[in-house]
Amino acid sequence: MKQFDPGSMIQDFLVFGEFGDVNPSITDSSTFTFMSPEKMEELFDHEIEGCFLYSRHWNPINKYLSDALARMEDSESAIVTSSGMSAISSTIFQICSSGDEIIASRTIYGGTYALLKNFLPKLGINVKFVNITDLEAVKSAITPKTKIIYTESMSNPLLEIADIPELSFISKSNNLKLVVDNTFSPMIISPIILGADVVVYSLTKFANGTSDCVAGAVCSTNEFIHELTDINSGASMLLGPVLDSYRAASILKNLHSLHIRMKKHSENGIYLATEIEKLGFNVFYPGLISHRQHNLMNELMNEGFGYGGMLAVDAGTSQNADKLMFKMQENHVGYLAVSLGFYKTLFSSPGHSTSSEIPKEEQIAMGLSDGLVRISVGLDNNIHTSFERIVKSMEETGLLEKVHH
Repeated sequence: MKQFDPGSMIQDFLVFGEFGDVNPSITDSSTFTFMSPEKMEELFDHEIEGCFLYSRHWNPINKYLSDALARMEDSESAIVTSSGMSAISSTIFQICSSGDEIIASRTIYGGTYALLKNFLPKLGINVKFVNITDLEAVKSAITPKTKIIYTESMSNPLLEIADIPELSFISKSNNLKLVVDNTFSPMIISPIILGADVVVYSLTKFANGTSDCVAGAVCSTNEFIHELTDINSGASMLLGPVLDSYRAASILKNLHSLHIRMKKHSENGIYLATEIEKLGFNVFYPGLISHRQHNLMNELMNEGFGYGGMLAVDAGTSQNADKLMFKMQENHVGYLAVSLGFYKTLFSSPGHSTSSEIPKEEQIAMGLSDGLVRISVGLDNNIHTSFERIVKSMEETGLLEKVHH
């Protein structure tokens, strides 16, 4: 386990509002005034610290949130966007041009898969999907046209762990950019420290934690963030994925409790994963000794934040999964809903929802069972009661009896 403490980094980040507020003032303005035409012209030529032009570029509250995220990731800089997908697409469009290639993990969020598989080829960008845990397969996929290795630190929905240091070595040896989506594991894993070039987030999930907004972020070097925001050629500047100021302010407030929330998500996650596995189910959770990358997870993770709040349980068939999720909602385990990182437990069947963009034959190849139930474990104060309700749901659907036989 690593000794880096992103929670302390966030707590050390001091921001004063316009009038000495403990929370920075919300910038309710799309454009900004200048005292002289010369200063406006200067800002068009290059970025000036503390000087703002137009909110599609930067505004103060978005800059505060971006700087806080950079502190958390230990990156030089960051930028926030209107969604996780806009953070991913802006990053790719900034690095790649027509004729370039990307090597991507085959187990990724369905929306990302659809972008890479279906949309990018229309722009002349080819994507090779590989088993990202097979480093030889990654190396074999590299060609002179390759520009990016793309992976999730903790994959959606199978919870595979990317060996970021080894992928970083491969990337740097071939002059590639390693882009890592860290949505599932904020604070738990620090990809920049482990060698990633760019880290992307859906802030919608754990980072915000209240399921009341959609937002994203890119964390990287000063040079790369300046490229993204360049008024002439920056992908985030020209595509315009602007995060609303009020939402940025809300996320910034929630970010300061992230270290506490992640510890509780993880505490509840390891308990449920352990107890459900004891019942005889196949459980995907990196905190379990049975997880084939459990040791790797222990090497990569930051100390003190646990193994995360995401787990998956194989119910066998889609019918079993549907019945189980219906009963879990009926028995007040949580909500049958997509997304994750909420204070309540959320569950869905990824093969028919968040991973439905991936063709069935590819789902089978990667080991995504038709009966997989993805669970985002909430902040329940008595997780034992939640487990009892899950067992009750399994009994009422006959699933527990099927597993025992």
